[in-house]
Amino acid sequence: MSAAPDAGGPRGTVVLDAERCKGCELCIPACPPKVLRMSTRRNASGYVLPELLEGCTGCGACLLVCPDFCFEVYRFESRGDAS
Repeated sequence: MSAAPDAGGPRGTVVLDAERCKGCELCIPACPPKVLRMSTRRNASGYVLPELLEGCTGCGACLLVCPDFCFEVYRFESRGDAS
């Protein structure tokens, strides 16, 4: 069971596999709601990582442009979608 979003709230989220990320930044401009930005955090390989801000729609644009397949995309169910 997934959490239902509030009206006007986030419709999804993404999870980043930090150890696979090479900090290419392709996900940043690809994000339609502009909720990804580069952080100061680094992974074990020394690459700077993107961070997710509030407002993700779960559209998957970041997943589609990521050459290293670092993102998992999750869409929240709305209350009307539950059976």
